[in-house]
Amino acid sequence: MRLLVTGGCGFIGSNFIRDMLARHDDLTIVNLDALTYAGNRQSLADVEAAYTGRYVFVRGDIGNAELAHYLFAAHGIEAVVNFAAETHVDRSISDAAPFIATNVAGTQTLLDAARSGGVRRFVHVSTDEVYGTLGPEGKFREDTPLAPNSPYSASKAGADMLVRAAYETYGYDTVITRCSNNYGPYQFPEKLIPLMFSRAAADEPLPVYGDGLNVRDWIFVTDHCRGVELALLKGKAGEVYNFGGDAEKPNIEVVRTLLAALGKPESLIRFVTDRPGHDRRYAMDFTKAARELGFAPSYDFARGIAETVQWYRDNGAWLESVKSGAYRQFMDSWYGARA
Repeated sequence: MRLLVTGGCGFIGSNFIRDMLARHDDLTIVNLDALTYAGNRQSLADVEAAYTGRYVFVRGDIGNAELAHYLFAAHGIEAVVNFAAETHVDRSISDAAPFIATNVAGTQTLLDAARSGGVRRFVHVSTDEVYGTLGPEGKFREDTPLAPNSPYSASKAGADMLVRAAYETYGYDTVITRCSNNYGPYQFPEKLIPLMFSRAAADEPLPVYGDGLNVRDWIFVTDHCRGVELALLKGKAGEVYNFGGDAEKPNIEVVRTLLAALGKPESLIRFVTDRPGHDRRYAMDFTKAARELGFAPSYDFARGIAETVQWYRDNGAWLESVKSGAYRQFMDSWYGARA
């Protein structure tokens, strides 16, 4: 198979590319990434060296239709897996414009180019956040109505609807995946686990929103990547598939787990003013994916978090390299305003 992966230098995309190339000798991947602040080509430096005949990196934007058409034709692309997105909720609250440009308009441009370019299948990677928030009981199903509560999740919901429309209007072979909170190697340190790890390792205060009792279902990134692979190879056209890790944890429990793993005191925790529109609880029902695709998470949280902590310990240089001045300035101003 000849596959275009967008956003492949990001956290989930880089893990997906590495895992797929290692296990499929007949696979060629073209990685299209704009290398925004959260994209790091160094995350795939070993892949570039190891798979010179089967891996191609192209710097570019999914909103560039001319480039997309060229790549589809030049590389004989058979399928697209679209990871490319602006993803950080806090950033979307500060400025929603990049989220609309990439997540909505960019997805539509890529969809149109893929459909007209004869690309067989389009897999769109979305998020559980499009469903909104849950009370203390229940889980999100694929037929749960979309009710996004942040500019980020609204932009992803908009993209989902455009992907659905491509199937309903044109009969184009699209599949949508929605996943719970990912964690693991190569995650950009604006997200909860790498952020708390890096700050705790430096004995800096750990900012925790509100009362810390917002609940997320955590999935190890490799499990998510295997789910996306199953959707690509076995998913039914026009369908949506949920993936979860079956590991619901309040944020404060995750933070305390990291502190314990690092041998750091809980006195580093600082409760800060809650994020506007902060969803209280997410949980994913992945019965459909299990039944139709054979999906099941292989990592429990204890194993996943232990491997994640060890990876960050072993890769401190990578973690420091992605902490740009822009990232540091944003994080300090955001959390400082809520302290």
